[in-house]
Amino acid sequence: MTMAKWQRAAAAAVVALAAISMAAAALAAGETMSGPASKPVSMPTGTPIQLALIEGMSGPFANAGAAVERNLRFGVEQVNAQGGVKLADGAHPLELVVLDSKGSAEEALVQLRAAADRHIGYIMQGNSSAVAAALIGAIEKQNSREPANRELFLNYSADDPALTNANCSFWHFRFDAHAGMRMDALVDVIQRDKAVKKVYLLNQDYSFGHDVSSLARSTLAAKRPDIAVVGDEFHPIGRVKDFAPYIAKIRASGADAVITGNWGNDLTLLVKAAREQGLDTRFYTFYGNSLGAPAALGDAGVKHVIAVADWHPNAGGAASDAWYAAFRARFPAAQDDYPVLRMSLMIETLAVAMNRAGSADPTAVARALEGIKFDNGFHASWMRADDHQLIQPLYVMEMDKAGTPGVKFDNEGSGYGFRTVLALPPERTVPSTVCKMKRP
Repeated sequence: MTMAKWQRAAAAAVVALAAISMAAAALAAGETMSGPASKPVSMPTGTPIQLALIEGMSGPFANAGAAVERNLRFGVEQVNAQGGVKLADGAHPLELVVLDSKGSAEEALVQLRAAADRHIGYIMQGNSSAVAAALIGAIEKQNSREPANRELFLNYSADDPALTNANCSFWHFRFDAHAGMRMDALVDVIQRDKAVKKVYLLNQDYSFGHDVSSLARSTLAAKRPDIAVVGDEFHPIGRVKDFAPYIAKIRASGADAVITGNWGNDLTLLVKAAREQGLDTRFYTFYGNSLGAPAALGDAGVKHVIAVADWHPNAGGAASDAWYAAFRARFPAAQDDYPVLRMSLMIETLAVAMNRAGSADPTAVARALEGIKFDNGFHASWMRADDHQLIQPLYVMEMDKAGTPGVKFDNEGSGYGFRTVLALPPERTVPSTVCKMKRP
């Protein structure tokens, strides 16, 4: 869709999204809506409730950090436009506070301490499972040591299954599907593709990358035991500038498909190298629709790149299209076209939990989040109390040219987008858990 069309649709899209959001908030609160916004919404005037984003805003993954900030800011603005959070003393706006971890666990812990010193009760992070694990451990200690200054961790992307399994915490809530849930969905598609006989695994050398590798092996063994894993390799995260040697190994292995959990520049550079070397192999990815990837692949990615996500712009339906149009109206630059629905919904769900608790106290809000259901009109989800894992739809999608059937919208003005090849409702994505949660 051209920018001119976006601009003509912007006002209508924002109005439609406001109505959808208000209906969703009412539904989550057990209320009903009697027609469109019947009363004007007054802006909240109470003391802002601060939410700290601790993420790599500089360094090799700064573009991913900036995308996260845009998505969270969009969610904050939507909540505030609906009147903010309604507590006993009135309506309060949410305020996003951005703290740069520089992509380092050590710096993330420094910023966590800074947030605690400012008595910010809500911490958000996701672009590294290793960082997430460090933050959870520190928050556990902080909350035990200073019960009057507790913090709640909201995770939008750190996908290590252990975070809601063996290492689950009352103070941690994950709003993304974990790696096992994503892998199950990907392998459901691989299971149907009889042309795949050999698979190469290439992943970043940290906890999440190793999870993807082991999950790929176990899930393939269960669903397609005839497939041979012909490579299983790890590379330093954020440090490889030229993936050509890895592409050469994939070619030499005779692999029909590559499974990778790479994200950020590590994914972009990988697919650029594949395009430059003309590698005719299907990539089954966790983040193939992420920043810069479709443009980097170009025609070589058409019908060759598969991705999995909780939502994508071509998921379809008027309500979904209206949400996407509103995001694009707010962030119209082509390079900003990376909407991540779960990040906005995380903020809206948090606001509903605060309303339900009647408090911004992290302990009370954590209890209100357990078991909470949220439906924005096109994406139903619920937070499982057993392990604090959000259960939501998942989509497996294939890259193609914009304008082809099922690809109404492209990514970042690249001319390439994704069509749904498998849509799983939330009840089909429920994973098992071994979490033994200790509650305060």
